[in-house]
Amino acid sequence: MPDNIKSEELASHGWMSVPRSQLKTLAHATRNSPAKVSVDDITLPNSSLVKQTLEFAKKELPKQTFNHSMRVYYYGSAIVKHHLPQMEPMLETYSLTCLLHDIGTTRTNLNATRMSFEFHGGFLALNLLQKHGASKSQAESVCEAIIRHQDLGESGSISSVGQLIQLATVFDNMGINPHLIHQDTIHSVVAAFPREKWSSCFAETIREEISLKPWCHTTAIDGFSEGVEKNQLMEPWD
Repeated sequence: MPDNIKSEELASHGWMSVPRSQLKTLAHATRNSPAKVSVDDITLPNSSLVKQTLEFAKKELPKQTFNHSMRVYYYGSAIVKHHLPQMEPMLETYSLTCLLHDIGTTRTNLNATRMSFEFHGGFLALNLLQKHGASKSQAESVCEAIIRHQDLGESGSISSVGQLIQLATVFDNMGINPHLIHQDTIHSVVAAFPREKWSSCFAETIREEISLKPWCHTTAIDGFSEGVEKNQLMEPWD
């Protein structure tokens, strides 16, 4: 395979190595220039794979979780558009990751395994996407990003799609890095995909997983449920 084709595939599938540290990844993001966009300025990729995955997510996820997944896509896309334009080629892979990143938290899936929800969800996504025609490279990228989407830290590296899903999920769940996105953008996204008390809903899911699986990876984030429940940035919309 020619090097340029390989490079394009790696970029489109989110396999670019970036710092695991959000501070380092965002080193050039301007604090006085938050992303100000409307949901009308951002669209989901129009591929058969995304359409099939969207229908699956609508069917399998509770409404609050589906809305969160969509908000994460829009926030991540806004971050790319205004702060990390080098990640734009991977937006299809990112959309698939968003739609499936919390599939492991459904009541059925949470109780189906002793694995942490991100790990189980990653394997579910890997199988689903390959069944729907995704390439091995793209399906594996989504799988790894889902497995690592709560792998916050300052050391080492992570894939570009893994970092973006981290940035967007902690923004929606905990209000971290509020300088990235303008409040008008939040208002537009939440109007399209309401939170419906998401903070308390997700905090309860965190507690449920820890109760069921006291070894789970969620325990690696100190004070996680409290941080989600006390998300001051999103409080006006909850």
